[in-house]
Amino acid sequence: MTSIAAIGECMVEIRRTGDGTARFGFGGDTLNCALYLARLGVAVDYMTLLGDDPYSADMLAAWAAEGVGTGRVARLPGRMPGLYVIETDAKGERSFFYWRDRAPARELFTHPDAAPLVDALPGYGLLMLSGISLSLYGEEGRARLHAALDRARAAGAKVAFDTNLRPRGWPSLDAARDAYAALAGRVDIVLSGVEDEALLFGAEAPTAIIDRWRAAGASEIIVKNGGDGCLVWEQGGAVDEVPATRVARVVDTTAAGDSFCAGYLAARQAGQGIAAAARLGHRLAGIVIGHPGAIVPAEATAAVVAELRGAA
Repeated sequence: MTSIAAIGECMVEIRRTGDGTARFGFGGDTLNCALYLARLGVAVDYMTLLGDDPYSADMLAAWAAEGVGTGRVARLPGRMPGLYVIETDAKGERSFFYWRDRAPARELFTHPDAAPLVDALPGYGLLMLSGISLSLYGEEGRARLHAALDRARAAGAKVAFDTNLRPRGWPSLDAARDAYAALAGRVDIVLSGVEDEALLFGAEAPTAIIDRWRAAGASEIIVKNGGDGCLVWEQGGAVDEVPATRVARVVDTTAAGDSFCAGYLAARQAGQGIAAAARLGHRLAGIVIGHPGAIVPAEATAAVVAELRGAA
């Protein structure tokens, strides 16, 4: 199985509960994906910057316990990770509130201590990042990210991009649109969603989204459409529709897209076709949204893990 580097940010998480108290944890979209990839048996390293504080130490210990590689994490003295508060309504939909302007992860492509991490990217078979990752780095950081991706792709790596968009992370939608367009020609695998695309480019049919990413050079495209499932396409094939897994009760949609991404990429790494990989992604996401929080108990995902390992 080819090793993966997941690039992004993990933050301290505070989740308000219904009884007026709060629950403390951690989370981040590409980190969530990395944790589920590790559970599914994929060799994955998480690449980010943290502080030298106890919260950063707790994060690293938790990642390692899940099997995520932590050798591509640098810790900056005197710094602390970002923080966010998440609130969930009666339908399981979320609202986020962030404190992250000084988060070390924002300097992954500009801080001198991170240079060895960036230099290691060509050694991976697959690099995974998201729209939230893009929003962290600023123009200089994104330019260095582009150069690093170019070097890695020249060495044979592929790039997977989850379009996950958080408008609050950008100075404007125009800035986000420009950043997505600049990255587009460097992406091999696109995990997109109709809501993200509508915010950036206006409402389009899922097939039109596939056409746009295909024209940019992507060779494998998934367009998620919430409870209606997704469309999948790979170079040389036809567009296929894969229905979502039906869930009796949605508790919390946190990490729905992150877990789908993990299930899809893990199945592809195991040699499954794109439709089968999307079905496994849907099954994993269906389990995750039936539980509170981004990272559900390991026993809840055991059946999907066994299914993938049995197929492999």
